[in-house]
Amino acid sequence: MRWRLALLVSAAMTLVLLAFLVPLALLLRGVAADRAVSAAMTQAQSLGVLVATADAESLRLAVEQLNADTRRPVTVYLPDGTTVGPAAGRTPGVVLAARTGSFSVEHEDGREVLVVVQGLAQGTAVIRVFVPLAELRQGVTRAWLVLALLGAGLLAVGVAVADRLAVMVVRPIRSLATVSDALVGGDLDRRAPATVGPPEVRAVAAALNQLAARIRDLLRHERERVADLSHRMRTPMTALRLDAESLRDEADAARILAHVAALDRAVTAVIEDTRRERDLPTCDATAVVAERIRFWKVLAEDQQRRVDTRLPDAPLPVAVSAADLAACVDALLGNVFAHTDEGVAAAVALDTRRVLTVEDAGPGFDPSASTRGVSGAGSTGLGLDIARRTAEATGGSLTVDRSPLGGARVTVTLGPLTEP
Repeated sequence: MRWRLALLVSAAMTLVLLAFLVPLALLLRGVAADRAVSAAMTQAQSLGVLVATADAESLRLAVEQLNADTRRPVTVYLPDGTTVGPAAGRTPGVVLAARTGSFSVEHEDGREVLVVVQGLAQGTAVIRVFVPLAELRQGVTRAWLVLALLGAGLLAVGVAVADRLAVMVVRPIRSLATVSDALVGGDLDRRAPATVGPPEVRAVAAALNQLAARIRDLLRHERERVADLSHRMRTPMTALRLDAESLRDEADAARILAHVAALDRAVTAVIEDTRRERDLPTCDATAVVAERIRFWKVLAEDQQRRVDTRLPDAPLPVAVSAADLAACVDALLGNVFAHTDEGVAAAVALDTRRVLTVEDAGPGFDPSASTRGVSGAGSTGLGLDIARRTAEATGGSLTVDRSPLGGARVTVTLGPLTEP
């Protein structure tokens, strides 16, 4: 925008300067030509007195002296056909002037000034002064150069002033863009300076600050609501723990208590996660996915499911928290276990491109299941939406298609890890 404003001002000033300087340059050229012609006319008229009163010898000496002192050739054409001065044939202008009177004739290499002396005994004499082109344009080149330098200087000053004005406008806008990027990155404490720039930019900055404050308030309120909702789950979990402890079969009791403990840890993690302000969450995707696969393999063994896994050999950092990535994996594997028959095989793969793939050998599912809150199997329909939001939070995406195993294949592409 800064360079566009400078270019716009340059174009406008160039048009104005051309409209002013070009006519002025032409006027200067005309003034220089008129000055040279006027000097030649004065010279010829002063010589006309000698033509009318002096003898032939005096006239010859005067013409020779005049030609020696000036660059304008002077020739006198007498009525008897003789010529005084540089030898020159009678031009059409000389012949016409002897009949009509004084005037000037434009030529390619200069201008011919013709002055008629009448009242002589033999007839009419014509004085011819030729003004060369160099004299007609004497000083014009220098004047044009001065005008060009003046125009260039004015243009440079105009562009410099326009650039400063553009900076005054663009700098606050860039500040707004920086604050907007910070807000997108989760830094809701950033604010734009509302006292810098034109009134319109200050108004936008004030509105952006109000929007950021409102978003922060709404987010805090939502986090507290989620934390409260998660806290309410502790009461039924306590009752479930008491029921598990009252079981006679110690193995079943231990197994259920382990599940209750895992659920309690998950609820605690949800409460802590909703109340924690995160600038740039990261985790090792390899470790998180491997840990969730180990969790689900216990149920897979009970259902006689084969779960093939393919994970990177090294840590794979991703721009998402471990809790969010674990919830994503649990949602996808939970769909497999909930919507396919026991014994149906599944596969989980994570490659170094940060692409997580979960597929099964079941019948597949209705494409409408990818819509939030819509399920064709009687569930809440939030599983795929959780995975999608996790992917989109990192700048990635989620796709659903048919698996080579015969069932559904869900591909979650996680965005690259960027520095704050």
